[in-house]
Amino acid sequence: MFPDQLPTPTDHFVVRGGHALRGTIRLSGAKNSALKLMAASLLCEGTVELSCVPRIADVPVMADVLRGLGVEVTLDPEAETASLTATAEPDWHAPADAVTRIRASISCLGPLVGRTGRARLALPGGDRIGARAIDLHLRGLEAMGATVLERPGEVEVVAEGLHGAQIPLDFPSVGATENLLMAATRAVGTTIIENAAREPEIQDLCRMLVAMGARIDGIGSPTLEIEGVDRLTSVVWETCPDRIEAGTYAIAAAVTGGDVVIERVRPTDLTLPLIKLRAAGIIVEEGADSLRIKAGDLESVDVVTLPYPGFPTDLQPQLMVLLTQAHGTSRCTENVFESRFSFVAELARMGADVEVDGHHAWIRGPVQLHGTTLAGLDVRAGAAGTLAGLVATGETTVHDVHHVDRGYADFVPRLRSLGADVERAPSDRDA
Repeated sequence: MFPDQLPTPTDHFVVRGGHALRGTIRLSGAKNSALKLMAASLLCEGTVELSCVPRIADVPVMADVLRGLGVEVTLDPEAETASLTATAEPDWHAPADAVTRIRASISCLGPLVGRTGRARLALPGGDRIGARAIDLHLRGLEAMGATVLERPGEVEVVAEGLHGAQIPLDFPSVGATENLLMAATRAVGTTIIENAAREPEIQDLCRMLVAMGARIDGIGSPTLEIEGVDRLTSVVWETCPDRIEAGTYAIAAAVTGGDVVIERVRPTDLTLPLIKLRAAGIIVEEGADSLRIKAGDLESVDVVTLPYPGFPTDLQPQLMVLLTQAHGTSRCTENVFESRFSFVAELARMGADVEVDGHHAWIRGPVQLHGTTLAGLDVRAGAAGTLAGLVATGETTVHDVHHVDRGYADFVPRLRSLGADVERAPSDRDA
């Protein structure tokens, strides 16, 4: 079942440390790809059949957003598939109750304007990890001929006809790149997006759009050139592996002194994280579509988060847990989300020696972490808190795990399959 079908949103994790993780796990499809591939179905005059759709809570929410726009959506969580068929002309006004639950709902903006010439969306929700305004999305659409109407809590975009444009992005925003890319596939003429985001999930979206009939050059580069087409057609597509999930389990194996094989992973998507793990003393063996992570003597490293191909901000909290167990002083510099260090206060309550100054954090180790009660402030902080519990003495309780459900499929069962002592507890055990 999808996580939002669990009996209560106030479940928590109970973690007892001291067990080295060992065994093999197979990854899900990428959260940050699957949700955008689902949104791209709005462009299609036919059916989009997706496989390797992760069993995470955000998927049925995105399905609700799309159903509210007139898309027929069938999810099969057991088979990890989704079938999406847009009507001849989807509705342009997305349901606010679903849109405000996940940030990824903003990805419907570009394809809606491209397909119908109009879109109205409530400002989306999601993690509270810093400002993620949609100014770049809107300025890009305006450059393509759209008119933007902003009201409290919502935005409306109207375009009698989009045209190609030269769009330089101030920052390689993933969301803006995706929205402008999808809108441009149905614009008249050629659109060039400069300083485009290059994440593997964007490359996955580009390749699926090409399979649907889009014309896109420069995939994987900072410059995307999109020649608009009259229509996009049905496609069968496999979602790319989740590199953040891979990195999380790799760190979990290393921090517990374990030995874990991760299958259905693309090591090339994790080039810099794997360099940093090796620098920290971890043994990494790469296969064509697998990784083997074996613990070593942990040493301090310095890490700077940057857009891809830099070190991903979504792995920074997990790496910080690892660095509490490393010899020496490590430095993490956060350049993407200003509130990502909110997790530090939770980690410090477990005994971590972490000092924050602006967007820098110094982590001194090794220290013995002690079990306590933590708040899972966002998807990655909740996962990191669970990893911290795996190496802490005593028992660690991680609350707000509905955030973790949004980004990790079967998180507790997978950890348990590797030997972790972790369970999901219902709300009646809340203190």
